Amino acid sequence: MEIAILDYGASNIYSLICAFKRLNVSVNVASNEIKLTNYNAIVLPGVGNFIKASSIINHIKDELLKVVNEGIPVLGICLGLQILFEKSEEGDGQGLGILKGKVVRFPKNVKAPHMGWNIIYPNGETILLSNIESKIWAYFAHSYYPLPENSEIIKGITHYGIMFPSVIEKENLFGTQFHPEKSGIIGRKILENFLYFIKR
Repeated sequence: MEIAILDYGASNIYSLICAFKRLNVSVNVASNEIKLTNYNAIVLPGVGNFIKASSIINHIKDELLKVVNEGIPVLGICLGLQILFEKSEEGDGQGLGILKGKVVRFPKNVKAPHMGWNIIYPNGETILLSNIESKIWAYFAHSYYPLPENSEIIKGITHYGIMFPSVIEKENLFGTQFHPEKSGIIGRKILENFLYFIKR
C-alpha cells in the first residue's frame, strides 16, 4: 500500500508522515507533477491559509476529480477538509468543489482559533470513528469549519460555543476538522480505520 500526501504549503506534513509510517504504510509526498491515480489513497494535510492552499491545489483539480471518480479514498485533514468544499469566508479563493457547501468562521462570540483537545460525538454510522469505545478526544487548531449542504455526510460533531461538523464521510471521501496525527491513541485508531477502508 502506498499513500500520497499532497504538499501545498501545509506545515504539519512531517508529523503526518511519521503517523503513517508508525502504521507501516509507505508514504510519498506528492507534488503537482505526480499522477495521483497511481496511489491507493490521497491525503490532503492541514494548517495554513485557504486562499493560498486552494490556489496551489486547483492546478491539480482535474487529477483529484479523477481520483474521486475512480473510488480512490481521500482523507482531508483540517484545511485539507475545508478545500474540498466550494468556498470559504477566509477569502475569495475557490475550493475544489468536490463537496457542496462552504467554510465559515466561528461566530464573534466564540474565541478563535479553537486550539487544543475536544470531544467528538459520532453522528450515525461512521467508518473513521468505528470501534472506539472510549470518549473520542482529538486535537484541534482552526478558526473555520465546514458547513455541508448535505447534513447526512456529517459523521462527527464537536461543541465549541456552537456545535460544528468535525468528521465528514461521503463514499470514498473522508475529512476531519481535527488532526488525527496529533491526537494520540485515538488519532492512531482513526488512521487505522481509514487504512482498513482502503484495504477492504
